[in-house]
Amino acid sequence: MARPTPTRPRSRPAAGLPAVTPARIIDAAVALTMEHGLEKWTVRQLAAVVQAYPAVVYHHVGSRDAVLAEVLERVVGMLPVPPEELPWRDWFRVLLGELRGLLSRYPGVARRFALHGPGVRAAAPIVDRGVRLLQEAGFGKESVLTYNLLLVTACQFLAMEDDRAANPEACPAENPEQVAGYYASFYDYAIERCLDGAAARLAVLTG
Repeated sequence: MARPTPTRPRSRPAAGLPAVTPARIIDAAVALTMEHGLEKWTVRQLAAVVQAYPAVVYHHVGSRDAVLAEVLERVVGMLPVPPEELPWRDWFRVLLGELRGLLSRYPGVARRFALHGPGVRAAAPIVDRGVRLLQEAGFGKESVLTYNLLLVTACQFLAMEDDRAANPEACPAENPEQVAGYYASFYDYAIERCLDGAAARLAVLTG
């Protein structure tokens, strides 16, 4: 007598698996970015994390570029916006300090922003407020350029830190804590000198 063929579960709940949703896919992509870096994971790896086929990722979110865009949205959305009442220089000092703390947890994001800018919806309130503060300070038509200079410079330094962290074997004799402290102080120094340059330019524009 032939044995009946076992039937496969027809749904994820029947198989004891949670539903796959866009939010769950992005959660997993953010976690992979934190662990491996923005450019160091594949859609296949992402699908494995959510226990689904790659086609399910494409169905719910789209291509890898679409997933990356959502990761960038999520990361930028974590960036706290400094109080608007701060003077422009203090506002940028706080913003860029928070930026380092955030992007250092998500390798590769700083490089993407340095190359392409933070062209995501979540960045709009920060960009609008920063540019407005610069306009009110007197930068006028150079407000957008000044904003971009400060943000891109910060992201370039953070991308350099990412590269160093990804290749520790390049300087095996260095003390990791000492190196981390050096990059933190170097970043702060670079930001202050950029702000000095912006202040000097402001004096020319308003003088």
